[in-house]
Amino acid sequence: MRITSVNDRALVRLISETHHKPPVLRGLVDSDEEAAILAEIEGETSARLIAEAQGSPELDRRELAFARRSHDLTLYGQSHINAAFTYTRPKGNRFNTGDRGAWYCAWDMLTSAQEVGFHRTRELGFIGRYEDEARYVELLADFIGDFPDLHPDLHGEAHAALDPVPERGYPAGQRLAGDLRSEGHRGLIYPSVRHQGGRCFVAFDPGIIQNVRPGASWKLVWQGAPEFTVEGL
Repeated sequence: MRITSVNDRALVRLISETHHKPPVLRGLVDSDEEAAILAEIEGETSARLIAEAQGSPELDRRELAFARRSHDLTLYGQSHINAAFTYTRPKGNRFNTGDRGAWYCAWDMLTSAQEVGFHRTRELGFIGRYEDEARYVELLADFIGDFPDLHPDLHGEAHAALDPVPERGYPAGQRLAGDLRSEGHRGLIYPSVRHQGGRCFVAFDPGIIQNVRPGASWKLVWQGAPEFTVEGL
């Protein structure tokens, strides 16, 4: 597998708008003291807060993004980075298991939209109703480093991890990611399975995600069919 150097700004990750708004519990209290009490209660069940405090079997808390000293500044995006590694699907995704998350992003918004839209479409298919609107916000981040690259050579065959069927591609991708992490690699470049010509990146290590900031907002719309449109907000 070839190694590709990356020094790029503003790779795009799309997250649900509901995960980008201020905490909904804040409106239930009248003071910072009451907010702290609610936060403590939330911390008993929040995978992110538990991992930040205690770690988890597959994630050392020292890997996460947080202010290490009392006088450190709290930077935008810390909670979003940590959430990506602590909230996972039970069976994982293409390059992570259910025990440890990862930061998935792409070099352009349309590729990210097709990637997240695929999963939303599958969920709508399970209930047999393709009528929905989903709002997303861009999280932009910068990356520098040398990373394995799954893009095939001119006459090469696609890796099994790039199988578009999740039941086949995900197990292969999770095995590959585990091998790469054990070799010390902190991320992986790969071609999008959902957007032809799109280029994606997955960060295995929270420490390589730099300068997270919000970008534009978008709406994905389904109107009776699996195909969806992407609209700016």
